[in-house]
Amino acid sequence: MLTQQLINGLTLGGVYALIALGYTMVYGILELINFAHGEIYMLGAYLGIIFLAFFTALGLIAYNLPLALVLSLILSIVFCSGYGYAIEKIAYRPLRQAPRLSPLISAIGVSIFLQNYVMLTQGATDKVFPHFFEKTGIDILNTKVTYTQLLIIVISAVLMFLLHLLIKKTRIGKAMRAVSQDKTMASLVGINLDTVISITFIIGSGLAAVAGFMVAMYYGLVNYSIGYIAGIKAFTAAVLGGIGSIPGAMLGGIILGLVESLSAGYISSEYKDAYAFILLIIILLIKPSGLFGASHEEKV
Repeated sequence: MLTQQLINGLTLGGVYALIALGYTMVYGILELINFAHGEIYMLGAYLGIIFLAFFTALGLIAYNLPLALVLSLILSIVFCSGYGYAIEKIAYRPLRQAPRLSPLISAIGVSIFLQNYVMLTQGATDKVFPHFFEKTGIDILNTKVTYTQLLIIVISAVLMFLLHLLIKKTRIGKAMRAVSQDKTMASLVGINLDTVISITFIIGSGLAAVAGFMVAMYYGLVNYSIGYIAGIKAFTAAVLGGIGSIPGAMLGGIILGLVESLSAGYISSEYKDAYAFILLIIILLIKPSGLFGASHEEKV
């Protein structure tokens, strides 16, 4: 049972970590809590279903299922990245010099707008994501691990590793770190702040789209409100790891997933949503800045 709960926890944790990265990247750059980020994750799940339905109508699912899944995922990432870029451009950029409360209220407004937009266009009932790998998988230590779980764990790990390389090794990563440390100095040395901020939103939204697509594939059901709870939990993971810290968001997501899964398995599943916040309270009482908040200097 322990191995099964650990696998479940890593699966959930990978998803939380991908969403938490979007929160922590935006906070690191703008010191803004982007409450609309959970809705980008929700859009990723819906877009996955829409594109799969489109490819089913074209006959691509029957002809080549992996290709249809990959294309659906890529298109979901592209569209969600576009949403993230547009939200930053329309809702946050005009308020960049405004008091900090203004963009925060704008973020809440965008979140509510996106929820209602999806509810009105897609309906208030649950949408079904086809179970392509429902009962298939492999045995690890006498525990059944489904291909969907393996896929989520592997994709999450690969994306987190690629993001780490992007931040550490590329020019845009260095620019993002520079902007997060001192916007004025970064601007004086020739870094285009608007471009860096837009790229940050695009990357974070792309990661949220992957998380949404994978969760839809894992649970098989989505609705317009899934972004709210997942967003709150991912934000909790980002705060747990030290908001603004990339490694902190990754670790916070994994810890949160493991705690939720183990607690649901060994204590009670009825309060599984509460364990995340209990853990957050304990960590913040012991270390208010989060696990990596004070000691880790790298943030974006």
